[in-house]
Amino acid sequence: MTEPTDLTRRTMLALGSVGAVGGALTLAGCATDAPSSTGSPTAPSPSLTDEPGTDSGPAPDAPAVGDDIAALADVPVGGSIKATINDEPALIAQPTAGQVVAFSAICTHQQCVVAPAGDEFHCPCHGSMFDAATGDVIQGPALEPLTEIPVAVSGDRIVAAS
Repeated sequence: MTEPTDLTRRTMLALGSVGAVGGALTLAGCATDAPSSTGSPTAPSPSLTDEPGTDSGPAPDAPAVGDDIAALADVPVGGSIKATINDEPALIAQPTAGQVVAFSAICTHQQCVVAPAGDEFHCPCHGSMFDAATGDVIQGPALEPLTEIPVAVSGDRIVAAS
């Protein structure tokens, strides 16, 4: 006698009438996670953000916007300024028009506060210099780049992003 290799629901129903084991198999055969073949759409399960009157938030590609940092016009193109982000000293640069980057103003050498200097950042303690566009070390003794801080431009303002 050969055993069937592909049990269909019809076969399971026929076997199900044999006994309790067949009944259990029938129920297991009917329970499926596969989509229904009747063509009726299934409704998505509701979530807390789908309630009427609630805002579902920004689109997935939009950065989450936080605190206001500075006016875009305050940062010269090709230059930099000092700022405060999340109550910490920071540096903002605008390498090209509309492109804004921010870095921690804490030197990676011995944690002195780094100052803006046009297209560079300078550490007054030991002479380290960093590229304002990338935060990379231009001259040591610092060996690590400055820590980048996510920012975005919102209208004519620079805001914290996440």
